Amino acid sequence: MTSNLYKVCSRDVVFEIYKERRDAYERINNELTNAPILIIPDFELPFKLYIDAAPSKGLGAALHQRQMVYGELKEGVIFSISRKLKVSEARYEATQSELLFLVWAIENLHYCLEGAIFEVYTDCTALEYLLNMNTTNRHMLRWQRAIQEYRGDMTII
Repeated sequence: MTSNLYKVCSRDVVFEIYKERRDAYERINNELTNAPILIIPDFELPFKLYIDAAPSKGLGAALHQRQMVYGELKEGVIFSISRKLKVSEARYEATQSELLFLVWAIENLHYCLEGAIFEVYTDCTALEYLLNMNTTNRHMLRWQRAIQEYRGDMTII
C-alpha cells in the first residue's frame, strides 16, 4: 500500500504527484483515520497472530485478541508490524519467506507471546510442513528452533 509513496523518499526521484500516488495516499489516510479497535493485551486470554509475506515486497503481521469491549466480545488489534524485505530476502521462495516472517513476527512480539497461548493464522499451507520437516538448511533449522520455544498453534486460512 505504501510502496508507491515510499519511492518518493529516495534522493534520486523527482517528487511528482500523479494518480497512483494520490490514490495510495488516500488509501493510507482512510486506513489510518478509520482504525480498528485497539486494545491492551490480557495475558490470561489467548492471542491471534495473523501473518503474511508479499513475495519480493514485504512482511506484515497483526497481533489480535478477543476481549469484552463495552459489554460485547470483540476481536481487537494489539500490535501491527511490517517491514520491507531486504535484497537478499527478496530472492527467497514464498514458503521460505513465510517461515522467515513467522520467526521475525514472533521475535518482535516476544514480550506478548512468550509463555502465552496463541494461534498463528496464515495463508501458506506449506508452513506447517516446513516447521516439522528434517532439514540441513542452516536458516530453516535456526528458524524451526526459534519457533519451538513458543506455544503457538497453526491455523491455515
